[in-house]
Amino acid sequence: MNPMPTKDQIRQWIIDNPTLLAKRDIARAFGIKGDARIDLKRMLKELEDEGTVTRTARHYYDADALPPVAVLEVLPPDANGDLFAIPLEAGVPTEGPRILIMPQKGDAALGAGNRILARLTKVDGEDHGYEARLIRALGGNPAKVLGIFRLGAEGGRIVPIDKGADKEWRVARDATADARDGELVEAELVGKRQMGLPHARITARLGDPSGPRAVSLIAIHQHGIPDAFPDAVVAEADRCLAAPMGAREDLRDLPLLTIDPPDARDRDDAVCAEPDIDPTNPGGFVLWVAIADVAHYVTPNSALDREARKRGNSSYFPDRVVPMLPDILSGDLCSLHEHVDRACLAVRMVIDAQGQKLRHAFTRGLMRSKGAFSYAQVQAAQDGFGDERTAPLLDGIKALYGAYDALKRARTTRQPLELDLPERKIVLGEDGKVSSVSFAERFDAHRLIEEFMVLANVAAAEELIRLKRPLLFRVHEEPSPQKLDSLREVAEASGFTLAKGKVLKTAHLNRLLSQAEGSEFAELMNISTLRSMTQAYYSPDNFGHFGLALRNYAHFTSPIRRYSDLIVHRALISAHGWGTDGLSPWDMENMAETGKLISDTERRSMAAERDTTDRYLAAYLSDRVGAEFTGRISGVQKFGLFVKLDETGADGLVPIRSVGREYYRYDESSQTLTGSDSGQVIGLGQRVLVRLAEATPVTGGLTLDLLSIEGETLRVPSSKGGRYAARKPAGFKAKRDAVKRKVTRKPR
Repeated sequence: MNPMPTKDQIRQWIIDNPTLLAKRDIARAFGIKGDARIDLKRMLKELEDEGTVTRTARHYYDADALPPVAVLEVLPPDANGDLFAIPLEAGVPTEGPRILIMPQKGDAALGAGNRILARLTKVDGEDHGYEARLIRALGGNPAKVLGIFRLGAEGGRIVPIDKGADKEWRVARDATADARDGELVEAELVGKRQMGLPHARITARLGDPSGPRAVSLIAIHQHGIPDAFPDAVVAEADRCLAAPMGAREDLRDLPLLTIDPPDARDRDDAVCAEPDIDPTNPGGFVLWVAIADVAHYVTPNSALDREARKRGNSSYFPDRVVPMLPDILSGDLCSLHEHVDRACLAVRMVIDAQGQKLRHAFTRGLMRSKGAFSYAQVQAAQDGFGDERTAPLLDGIKALYGAYDALKRARTTRQPLELDLPERKIVLGEDGKVSSVSFAERFDAHRLIEEFMVLANVAAAEELIRLKRPLLFRVHEEPSPQKLDSLREVAEASGFTLAKGKVLKTAHLNRLLSQAEGSEFAELMNISTLRSMTQAYYSPDNFGHFGLALRNYAHFTSPIRRYSDLIVHRALISAHGWGTDGLSPWDMENMAETGKLISDTERRSMAAERDTTDRYLAAYLSDRVGAEFTGRISGVQKFGLFVKLDETGADGLVPIRSVGREYYRYDESSQTLTGSDSGQVIGLGQRVLVRLAEATPVTGGLTLDLLSIEGETLRVPSSKGGRYAARKPAGFKAKRDAVKRKVTRKPR
């Protein structure tokens, strides 16, 4: 038998033979057999503990080098268009020499986030230490998990924070990233999916999950919202300067105002109005809507443009904003601050006394806001309770409301969908915890701005259609027949009617909502109507906007926070020849793909914002477990009831096992549960009294006990240790007795 090699000899052999990394290869090279393999295993373990070699799966390699074959994740292209990558395998450090991907003829096209299996070669490049050649693409990004890390002897486990997740993830000792027990972490799947718990590698440590500032951070990471700008994007933004006058139209004398929430961080629209002095248009108005000229700063295919397109939109949370653009743009150069010159795209619109738009004209200009106000300030001024800031501008404010009165007449004729769903507002204290939950007050000032923005968006769509230029429409298709049938059943069960056999118009739905107004079913009908709607999306094809009852509609008014609006601005710039920063050929060729991408990012933000609200509400209610609340059934499923609480608007789940003591049959079409013994029907909109059984801030889940429906008290099922006793469906006792007869032996 050959003598046992020293640890230095083993390490040198690993360095000299990077393609032979398994323990059996090392044993074969040194002629190690039988029980001597135990000593080899011990020496390799000592080398690993010393940090001299690194092990991944069953392979060993020099700790200062990467393995010759590795799984990589492709990074976004750099300024020169080169693709770099980081290793993904557990135990392989992501820091260290950069890996440059060397594409070969016939290789699959690669993009940011792709996973590949590649052969690595160590080189002495100026900006990289390895070159990678593609072996094969491995599909999409690895599965990821966000959860609480629990330290263990062999590494640890991750308990996911998703409400529906019930499987933990195992983390090897060398893949914990030094995470502490109880810490919130982000991790990704390593290795192949197999039986048992999935194996993960921690990729980010996010701190204390119970910290008040962690709530929105959880949602940001869980939904994959980019919350840090790459250095190249920040550097490009820092080089931006205020736009000069140049060939722009001088609009600085217009009495433009910005009207926003009091905590607004960006101001991308300004408005003004005045009576039309044209004698042929009695009672008419001239309206101006000026929008921040983001296209001047975010030019096609720049680093700023690529990042804005990837984000799609800004995401808003109670404690932070994840902006689409760096703050120097979103909060300064593009924001229409008062008394400061700002570049804009503006539209001048003339309406008649009935609010119908007679004509419009777009321009690229330079404006200067005469004042930045909150909705409440402007409303108070209109109502005769102005302050020293609004007093000098009162005539302009009165003109805005005069134009709004005319637009209301046009709205009444058009009949857009009139849903009455109050907006919930979460207020945080200085400690980051929820201090109150209320429903935001809406003024005519809110509606005024909404009507002005809608009219400007219509004008933008019509202008680009007239000029035969490509654009992204905001599309909202009418409800499907199946959803309408479900809405009709809910309406009929509540004593209302929704006519059949007609081409559906929003006026028909408004008639239904009007029937329910003021009744106990008003909220139910508003929620049910909302749920019957399709989701709006962006598309270069125009299918109209059903909810607004408009044939032509595009988003033009918020380019600071929506990429769709930036595309419309570029289209207007190209159409009017206002500069070289309009639509690029690439923009036009990829219009449909861009529409799909930003529709997806919009839904991603909505889901993250909704999850954050749920977690804040669960934290707010966590010290009121055992308290009773009134609410209304907002959803019915086979597994239980969703109840919207009156006090906070929070949604909680009543598990089906806790509803009564009988079996309930679920009818999906009517959204009802029917008791098999009592015949009791439980459906949408019923008033309930519930007890808060559990509040879980980390997931945002609320579990409720159902106490009464429409004032009728229910027997609460018994519970042991805080868990519900399983319900016994009809027929269970007979089946149990039959089984008992089969297995019971007669005494001899």
